[in-house]
Amino acid sequence: MSVLGLRELKIRGWSMVIKFGTSGWRAIIADEFTFDNARLVTNAICGYLKTNFEPNAKIAVGHDSRFMGEKFADVAAETAKAWGFSVLRCSGQTPTPTLSHVIRSENAAGGINFTASHNPPEYQGIKFSTADGAPALPEITKQIEASIVAGIETERNEGGSIVEHDPKPAYLADLQAKINFDAIANAGGKYAYDALWGTGRGYLDKILRDNGLEVETLHDWRDVTFGGRSPEPGDDHLDELREAVTSKGLTLGAATDGDGDRFGIIDSNGEFITPNRLIALLTDYLVESRGWSNGVARSVATSHQVDRVAEARGLKLYETPVGFKFIGELINKDEIALGGEESAGLSIRGHYPEKDGIIACLLAAEAVAVRGASLTEQLEELFKRDGKLESGRIGVKLTDEVAASLKAKLAEEPSEVGGRRVNRIDRTDGVKFLFENNAWMLMRPSGTEPMVRIYAESESTAETDEILNAGRNYLLG
Repeated sequence: MSVLGLRELKIRGWSMVIKFGTSGWRAIIADEFTFDNARLVTNAICGYLKTNFEPNAKIAVGHDSRFMGEKFADVAAETAKAWGFSVLRCSGQTPTPTLSHVIRSENAAGGINFTASHNPPEYQGIKFSTADGAPALPEITKQIEASIVAGIETERNEGGSIVEHDPKPAYLADLQAKINFDAIANAGGKYAYDALWGTGRGYLDKILRDNGLEVETLHDWRDVTFGGRSPEPGDDHLDELREAVTSKGLTLGAATDGDGDRFGIIDSNGEFITPNRLIALLTDYLVESRGWSNGVARSVATSHQVDRVAEARGLKLYETPVGFKFIGELINKDEIALGGEESAGLSIRGHYPEKDGIIACLLAAEAVAVRGASLTEQLEELFKRDGKLESGRIGVKLTDEVAASLKAKLAEEPSEVGGRRVNRIDRTDGVKFLFENNAWMLMRPSGTEPMVRIYAESESTAETDEILNAGRNYLLG
């Protein structure tokens, strides 16, 4: 669809708005996500980059394992070439953190990865990363959105090129220098890895095998339907991994999502280690094993178990809005040892300012090897020291009625919610009510779906469930 076509459709009453959420722009393939719209977004990105970088600057372009990913990447590469950029067209299906490494190691002006991450298979998306390898900040994506609305056309310039680039060897070499593979190999563990048909296959399993480890890989072929569900490494999607770990007595089970930026961990006893708990545990482990004394960052929706580790280890705590770009800024400034989000994203000091599910899984394996204890055992020791918090999350669909009153509802400042006195309200991102006895609840509209996510935490599962129900009633009441 041409820019003119978009304007004509808007005149006829149909409107499509391309907006960047917490992690790029996503839409349904062949509905809003078309070749024309991919070209439109790429033009806007190139227009932004042209005003900030020299002619012939490099742009990295990649794609994940979704339907037509390579074709969309080709469209973007040809468009960027026409603008005069030197395009590093990544070969194969490329994890988002790997593209971040390409940008940084090749001194590129930015990168475009075609991925809808953990979303259902009918979705495709564009993640735009800036020259530091981080997801573009809101002030940048707003400029890109404005250019899309203005209908920016391809600007023809001389000197553009497209070069095939294999990103895997350099990325794996970088991981090799950041993980204690000697300790993992000496421990002699056996692992299972569920690639969920995504881009992590041939990356996480390969680097473990290259270091002498035994690895059983599940779903290590391309399936653009992802088995008919979202490629999300959550507890409810990892039954086959759990079976492999428990039936064969393996040390650990690891999983990554569609573009390799999210992680899922199954411990040796078959227990799913929640992202909230792994972030807290790995923070504790890194301070202990690396001797780092920087701070730790978590998003406003992430467990306060991280706060307790920070207090116990004497670390400064940073609370950020949802969206890894905010944590990425702290990584770039070397202000934190680890930054994480409850949605299974983390990165560490000296790494990239982007979520990396592959390094998260490797750090989990390292912690087990070095400490000589399962993750469950390590968490039990951490809870003995810091106390234990129970987290939960639900989603409330936005009906027309709820949507109409949502802004006003979230602007309220109640003295109590569900019979619990509100001690403080935090509006870092959404509305977070802090109650007595270390309990809290966050209400935050989703950036990608028509729903409001409600998060809660307390010192018991029963109380957390009560708070979540109170949040739903408050929102719908």
